[in-house]
Amino acid sequence: MKVGLAQIAPVWLNKAKTTEKILGYITDAGKQSCDLVVFGEGLLPGYPFWLSFTGGAEFNSKIQKEIHAHYLQEGVDISGGDLDSICAAAKQHSIAIYLGTIERAMDRGGHTLYCSLVYIDKQGIIQSIHRKLQPTYEERLVWGQGDGNGLQVHKLEAFRVGGLNCWENWMPLSRTALYAQGENLHVAVWPGCLRNTTDITEFIAKESRSYVISVSGLFQKNDIPDGIPHAKLMRAHAPADIANGGSGIMDPRGQWLMEPVVDKEGLFTAELDLNMVLEERQNFDVAGHYSRPDVTRLVVDRGRQRLVKFED
Repeated sequence: MKVGLAQIAPVWLNKAKTTEKILGYITDAGKQSCDLVVFGEGLLPGYPFWLSFTGGAEFNSKIQKEIHAHYLQEGVDISGGDLDSICAAAKQHSIAIYLGTIERAMDRGGHTLYCSLVYIDKQGIIQSIHRKLQPTYEERLVWGQGDGNGLQVHKLEAFRVGGLNCWENWMPLSRTALYAQGENLHVAVWPGCLRNTTDITEFIAKESRSYVISVSGLFQKNDIPDGIPHAKLMRAHAPADIANGGSGIMDPRGQWLMEPVVDKEGLFTAELDLNMVLEERQNFDVAGHYSRPDVTRLVVDRGRQRLVKFED
């Protein structure tokens, strides 16, 4: 199976223009006969980098409120059709997609954002929307906590693929929920940083005896556009290089199939051989012959959390 890693910068906090850029990379991946293309965490319309260098935790700050209002307006309304063009491109090119989004969840009132990893199949149908279970540190200022509904794996060619957002990949029980469903291709998406992908990609591959694809975004100070609230303030305090990528692929033996790519935008492709997974599971299968469900078991609630149940 051929996979594509789209390591790109968003047109930051601009949903329409970032969608256009994503569509271009889907077309490119389709032309290269990829079966799957993966984009980084929160790419559409962008990761909340401003929190780290504008005093994001200041309570009742008008600056933070104004930036947040813009972020909310640019959030992805999946039920409202914001991903329709991307789904159509998946169908046109017969390519599956993992896409990191900032979801404006209408089933939770429409005023809270979730970091959601969306899986679209080759027929252009959204098969899962995984809302990040636990936002990390300053992310909690702008994103809500997700639920287990998106802890799903999907059949893709000969593989079963699943994915998690950023530091969720450190959560052993979340990984286990995917392993137990037969996952043998693990997708880890990141806003972008080599320091994140280097260690975790390797240890998940060794733990799961699966292929692991880590896909990051890119972002620099110059990517902060003038058209967003307090852009000058952001540029005045931001470092020059904010997210440097680090996308790569580890094979089931824990060896780099594609070494991490840093500070380079583009589509990077590789071929995966399922037989290597089967060979490595011979001596270790974390959810199969090397598990003891009679002693330790995991319970996963995959219900979509909602505040109200209406009975009309």
